[in-house]
Amino acid sequence: MLQIIANIALSLTVIGVILVIIMDKGLPRAKLAWIIIIALLPVLGLILYVLLGISPRHHWMFERRRRRYKQLLDSESTPEWEALLFGDSSLASIKEEYRPLASLMSSGTHLAPTEGNSFEIITSGARKYELLMRDIEAAKESIHLEYFHFGNDKGSRAVRDILVRKARDGVKVRFLNENVANFPISPSYYKSMRRDGVEVLNFTDPRQHALDFATRINYRNHRKIVVIDGRIGYTGGMNINDHYFEQWRDTHLRITGPAVASLQYLFLDSWVTAGGVLDRPMTELYPMLKSPVAEVPEGPKSLGGKTMQIMADEPSGSNPVFQLGYEWVLHNVRRYIYINTPYFVPPEPVMNALKAAAMTGVDVRLMLPAKNDTIFLDKANRSFYIEALEAGVRIYERGREFIHSKVFVADDYISCIGSSNIDNRSFNFSYEVNALVYDRQTAELNKRIFEEELALCREITLAEVDSWSWIKRFWQQVVKLLAPIL
Repeated sequence: MLQIIANIALSLTVIGVILVIIMDKGLPRAKLAWIIIIALLPVLGLILYVLLGISPRHHWMFERRRRRYKQLLDSESTPEWEALLFGDSSLASIKEEYRPLASLMSSGTHLAPTEGNSFEIITSGARKYELLMRDIEAAKESIHLEYFHFGNDKGSRAVRDILVRKARDGVKVRFLNENVANFPISPSYYKSMRRDGVEVLNFTDPRQHALDFATRINYRNHRKIVVIDGRIGYTGGMNINDHYFEQWRDTHLRITGPAVASLQYLFLDSWVTAGGVLDRPMTELYPMLKSPVAEVPEGPKSLGGKTMQIMADEPSGSNPVFQLGYEWVLHNVRRYIYINTPYFVPPEPVMNALKAAAMTGVDVRLMLPAKNDTIFLDKANRSFYIEALEAGVRIYERGREFIHSKVFVADDYISCIGSSNIDNRSFNFSYEVNALVYDRQTAELNKRIFEEELALCREITLAEVDSWSWIKRFWQQVVKLLAPIL
């Protein structure tokens, strides 16, 4: 009798979930795949669907988590604060043909472009370490950090130690920890930071409601954000560990100016949404409201007075903003687009836009690592080479150290530096942040950096790819089947 009841319950559950999948707004072929998996393997299929298949873009449970932050904004925001973050006064500083891109990029978090920003483009982990430690040492009021990886090696412990010391000195130090991505690190490592005065908050709390935890386990916070005293910001591709400080090649930004307020907004959103509290009115954490002066840094990769837009995407947004942004740029580029990415596993619409750009005469170049940090992603990247090369895309594999940069530059005007890869995980599963700069001088600098590094690259030709053995191609295509979840 119990077996019959269990079978009936399972059957009703399967039917109910299948009806939910059918009514979901996702891609038809993805829905069909889940229906087949659940029909063939009901118990395992249901578990996998809960863990991997529920899209937060279409489910109320994900929106519920942000209610606290929305309530805070509704109660404490001011017209001046809204103008700083969401105003459209800077649109006039952008070339008319690129204003639709700025509007598209603000459709997620609604963060607008801002003028008068200064920044240094950091292409060395040692340089980021030097600047970050200097700025943390000089902090007077607050230090906010949000990182995908915060390690337990030499460089990471040095950052941890200075954060602890500043917290003991009375500086408010808030650290949002992507705890699922950092699970190999002992919880005692972070507990010691809490004990010494650093406010450490886990992005995914295993103590929350079981359904919330299960449906969020696949969605990671991939952002890299630091905001110091509300006036200095860092973002880009570099995490906190010795891979980035000493070994890998990556690209990051140190920013001063109004764009830092946008980074502060994103950090506070994550902080409050994850359960954090603030010890003062929110607007007091935005000194740019009183004095939006940007320090002009010195150095060959430093620029001042630029229009910049901090862009954010997250799986709970109504649309995949970064994917749509890539498609827009690829459809509108006229002369060239140069792209750095370590993980090139593009969704079909992005791949089609990339090929269309190359086939219409645009100089499309991809710089990828010759050896990736995981063997699967080497195969995944190369599984897309043939169709890209056949369309006229030029592909370069960079030797020497692993290149982790997520950068593109196009038509001597648009530059993008951030945390987002060209893959389904960045576009649909991860919380990401990119900085888009509308400026000729910045684009020319990023173009020069790309061209100088071609000396470390080997161009991959269609003839070479055609000569690969069938077994090599077979395994690439097997891995390609997993592209949507890589």
